[in-house]
Amino acid sequence: MASVLFGLFLIIGLFVVIAVARGVRVVQQFETGITFRLGRIQPEVRGPGLHLIVPIIDRMQKVNMQIVTMGVPAQEGITRDNVSVRVDAVVYFRVVDPIKAVVNVQNYLFAVSQVAQTSLRSVIGQSELDQLLSDRDALNAKLKSVIDEPTEGPWGIRIERVEIKDVALPEGMKRSMSRQAEAERERRARIITADGEFQASKRLAAAAAQMSADPAALQLRMLQTVVEVAAEKNSTLVMPLPVELLRFFDRMAPAPDAKRETEPVEGAPDDLPAAETPAELPDVDDGARTIEAPRTNRAGGGGDA
Repeated sequence: MASVLFGLFLIIGLFVVIAVARGVRVVQQFETGITFRLGRIQPEVRGPGLHLIVPIIDRMQKVNMQIVTMGVPAQEGITRDNVSVRVDAVVYFRVVDPIKAVVNVQNYLFAVSQVAQTSLRSVIGQSELDQLLSDRDALNAKLKSVIDEPTEGPWGIRIERVEIKDVALPEGMKRSMSRQAEAERERRARIITADGEFQASKRLAAAAAQMSADPAALQLRMLQTVVEVAAEKNSTLVMPLPVELLRFFDRMAPAPDAKRETEPVEGAPDDLPAAETPAELPDVDDGARTIEAPRTNRAGGGGDA
């Protein structure tokens, strides 16, 4: 009899241990416990730590409160300026209301993924290609607001951040953009070259005006140019006539009003006036010389010159 009672008590104790073990729940630091009692959710949310529930009557479901990183599959769409693109993104979200996340939506991970895909296609259709390539911040903010609107209120899911990862373009569009970029770089190079030539011309004009005031400076510049040109072995150098030499010959030339001495020529009429002698020539400026005309020989004679 005693052995039977001992066996009975042992079985009862074993059932009690199993029931207590089934009623003990440990909630991690990054989790939140939601308790269902006979199928009805309890308003009390269990925080991190050790919790006891009534076996068979109560059921606890744990909800992860960490930020979830979800990749959005690449979506194909046509931009507002009729360019076919393929865009993928990544969504960062977390649960802010565990009761709504468990009760109002069956699988909030799958639901957020589907909303992110449809919202991404919608944003692609409302944007232009330049915005997708250059204005990523505005598109990310717009995409975040579009996804967060149907998820935070009804589902208790808050979208923390949305990032567009990559924009895939057709090959024809890539070639067109490459030609456009090349043309833009060529335009900038031409503008810079023209601006440099304009500034250099202004400097050269100022230097020419400064050197024109002193002829010696012009000669020094010419000599410097000769030295630079002479450094090339295969070049032919043509020296111009110095300006000072031209001025020297100009000073040594006779005055334009000086007259040369002439004699009567054989066969000339007798009534022609005799040539003026050198003494009768008018006075000329200092430095001008009077050149006597040679006497012509008479026919058949060897007269004095």
